[in-house]
Amino acid sequence: MEIKPGLVLQNTYRIPHEYAAKHIGSGEVEVLATPAMILFMENTCRVGVDKLLPQTQTTVGTHVDVYHVNPAPVGAEIDIHARLLQVDGRRLVFYVEARLGEKIIGYGIHERYIVDKEKFLEKIKEKI
Repeated sequence: MEIKPGLVLQNTYRIPHEYAAKHIGSGEVEVLATPAMILFMENTCRVGVDKLLPQTQTTVGTHVDVYHVNPAPVGAEIDIHARLLQVDGRRLVFYVEARLGEKIIGYGIHERYIVDKEKFLEKIKEKI
């Protein structure tokens, strides 16, 4: 499998109490928090692409533009679907979607960059 437009990634997550809006502090109700939904979207993209990269490389998230349009209760399982739309050198652009059954919970665009792990960490050390 190659990293090229059209690549489809999918994962299923159970929503734990720790990812509820009330627990995280992003709301007052026991439903999936928007930051947690974004975490699931990013994780699906990262894990899926990392499997296709050499062990010396990984991806880092650089941009998220999503809508959270429906609630999902704590304890529910949601499916995250990601489709790679664009590859521009090291830049990867995904369409991401969260679903609870047939209902769309959230959707949008997520961007990641392929980086060399050691070089990336060295740059961080230089800034400290």
